[in-house]
Amino acid sequence: MDHITFLVAVVIVTALAFDFTNGFHDTANAMATSIATGALKPRTAVLVSGVLNIVGAFLSTEVAKTISGGIVDDTLVTPAMIFAGLVGAILWNLLTWLAGLPSSSSHALFGGLVGAVWVGAGSDGVHFDKVVEKVLIPAVVSPVVAGVAALIATYLAYRLTERARKESVTKGFRIGQIASASLVSLAHGTNDAQKTMGVITLTLISAGALGHEAGPPLWVIGSAGLAIGLGTYLGGWRIIRTMGKGLTEIQSPQGFAAETASTTVILTSAHLGFALSTTQVASGSILGAGLGRRLAEVRWGVAGRMVAAWLITLPAAALVGGLAASVVKHGGNAGTAVIALVAVALATVIVLASRRNPVHANNVNDHHEVTIRTTAPTDVDTAA
Repeated sequence: MDHITFLVAVVIVTALAFDFTNGFHDTANAMATSIATGALKPRTAVLVSGVLNIVGAFLSTEVAKTISGGIVDDTLVTPAMIFAGLVGAILWNLLTWLAGLPSSSSHALFGGLVGAVWVGAGSDGVHFDKVVEKVLIPAVVSPVVAGVAALIATYLAYRLTERARKESVTKGFRIGQIASASLVSLAHGTNDAQKTMGVITLTLISAGALGHEAGPPLWVIGSAGLAIGLGTYLGGWRIIRTMGKGLTEIQSPQGFAAETASTTVILTSAHLGFALSTTQVASGSILGAGLGRRLAEVRWGVAGRMVAAWLITLPAAALVGGLAASVVKHGGNAGTAVIALVAVALATVIVLASRRNPVHANNVNDHHEVTIRTTAPTDVDTAA
């Protein structure tokens, strides 16, 4: 613990702040469809999701090891670089949350770190082969696999129950959704909470507090799990509305199929150490579930804007992380303080902008037509 300097402590707090934003940004991955179909009440859904995210954080550390010793060279990384990367990730998370846009918190984190380390340590500091293997390939494959699985599961669900009473089918699948949504939350904890564990572990290694290739200590696992759980409980209502109502009008058999497909893909990737985007997996599952129900409306415009956001998330966060790293590199402690103050100011502006047209547990299902924007909402359009 003697190696934990003030800067290291700041980085750890910043990493937990990112974990918190990851929680409310990604609540929709687990609970959007259950809230949309009425399987769970909104507040109950986020409470269950928050608790299970904490539990999931203790189940595996493979993804954490991928980040702490995989995508960047821990012998060249400094706490200041990690801080700069986290700033880029947090700001992107907040911007996309304000827009109600289900982008990838994971790719925001990876992009921020890659940009900051590249500027701070040069291209030798980034293991681009691991970025391709552990991040980019899963980013392309996972939503397709989840979407196809959800499509098939949805088709079979409707075929197997086509002669049953609609009321009984709806009730049965809503009960099933309680279990399937809970499993998504558990899986989310095994994947996304570990990313913050990996960042904190990488910080401790770079500061000399842990040996190279060390795994996350118990206190790191616990604090990361708690941070993402608290963020999840607050509920990212804007993104829940987009995921639950924006892509397609979800019925309970579709919700069950989508959640089951998401769980399978996320847990498999966590076991293999692939740091995939749970947002992309969940979105792919919901889209597949929409295609699997005959006559279901799929809003391709919304899907297209989401894919566009996925494509720019990693480079956008890398750009911000790189700029922040440049300031820190040339400004030292003063540069770090400037970046921290600017980040806090921008975060405050974003949060205040969100209060102009709040989305919360009581109105999350009010609008079936969802408009995704990339700028702050206006007073006459509250769909974001």
